Amino acid sequence: MSQKKPLIKVNPIDAEKVSEKPSALEYPHHVGSAPIKMNNETAQRSSAMTAMNLQTDQQLIQIKSQMELLAKQVKEIQERKQISQWIYSAKIRFKPEVNHIYHLYLNADNEHVLSLISPEEFYSSQRNLGEFVNSVKLMGDHTWQIIK
Repeated sequence: MSQKKPLIKVNPIDAEKVSEKPSALEYPHHVGSAPIKMNNETAQRSSAMTAMNLQTDQQLIQIKSQMELLAKQVKEIQERKQISQWIYSAKIRFKPEVNHIYHLYLNADNEHVLSLISPEEFYSSQRNLGEFVNSVKLMGDHTWQIIK
């Protein structure tokens, strides 16, 4: 009779490649496992830094334009204040009305004079009030705006 060889099952997988806890592996341990992707921290940081730089640069540009607008408004108010101080210390022989245009001159005595007459009208007349400074308009808040 023929003698049967005992069936010995040999594991075809190398013992070093078998894990006691497959859930602790860094890679899927069978075909149905969910893929595990390693994070590339450098790429993630670079992408995040690029997005952060773009957003903060846009915000800084927006704030800079707002600051420039505010600086322009400050300058305009300072100019209105300065011209208003000149006019209120000037010789005025009439009552100025809001939203009317007047003309400011500097006479020979270095005093400001507010007039109803424009420089063009003065040159055609015999009177000379001095050097023309600016045409101005009385605003509702009683400051004076330079008419350019």
